[in-house]
Amino acid sequence: MSNKSEHLLIKTTTFTVLALVAFAANSVLCRLALGEKTIDAANFTTIRLLSGAIVLLVILRLSGKKNNASAKGSWLAAIMLFLYAAPFSFAYITLDTGTGALILFGAVQITMILLSLFSGNKLHLSEWIGVIIAFIGFVYLVLPGVSTPSVTGFSLMTIAGIAWGVYTLKGRGSLNPLADTAYNFVRTIPLVVILAVIAYETAHISLKGVLLAILSGGIASGIGYTIWYTALGGLSATQAAVVQLAVPVIAALGGVIFVSEEISLRLTISALLILGGILMVVFGKYYYPE
Repeated sequence: MSNKSEHLLIKTTTFTVLALVAFAANSVLCRLALGEKTIDAANFTTIRLLSGAIVLLVILRLSGKKNNASAKGSWLAAIMLFLYAAPFSFAYITLDTGTGALILFGAVQITMILLSLFSGNKLHLSEWIGVIIAFIGFVYLVLPGVSTPSVTGFSLMTIAGIAWGVYTLKGRGSLNPLADTAYNFVRTIPLVVILAVIAYETAHISLKGVLLAILSGGIASGIGYTIWYTALGGLSATQAAVVQLAVPVIAALGGVIFVSEEISLRLTISALLILGGILMVVFGKYYYPE
């Protein structure tokens, strides 16, 4: 590899790891809020997206950077962001963690790889092998806890996964990740208002639920998605799809660190398979360029 390629690889790897950690943190926050019923799904989504928009606009203002006219996000990306966030929250009312994660990230991966193939991109043999190994490791990790999902939960989480896959693909061409992400969040506000009005009669809010939603939206989502948009500049569509399979592993390790859960042999084996597969896909682009 040339020095330029090595620099890009290091930068991309760093931002990708940070984004995946943010995704895992976001997953934990969502489970704490919705699993303990500290807030209803509609208001969690509303506060999550609004706080994300506010935090990002403040950061954008403080950064002092001049924004070009094109760095305003897009309505399609904003709709996809909303179609990810809202169904995700409602799906976890009826799905357990393992089942929801399998449906979500399975849908993300399949969506992004299929769209990439349809657009004419071809995978190198090492990438195909990496995809298969990573997915096997992911299924091995979550399968023991998978239960038969409800039709509603399955459908909602599938919609969330497809939407996130499209949102990620839209971000690969971003020249100003911070501005694009901020305005994508802002553009969801009309949809958020409609959701809040529709769900007004069933609203349930507590201080803990609000704080968890703010942390989820302002930090794990807003800042995390900006970092993710930055990382996407050095990832192919296939790589972006596969690396996200590391999120459940990171979340599980977070449980070990913060909840004193034990490290099982299954977690160790699945982590090695997933991370090994991801490395094959990521490095395949740099060592076997098309």
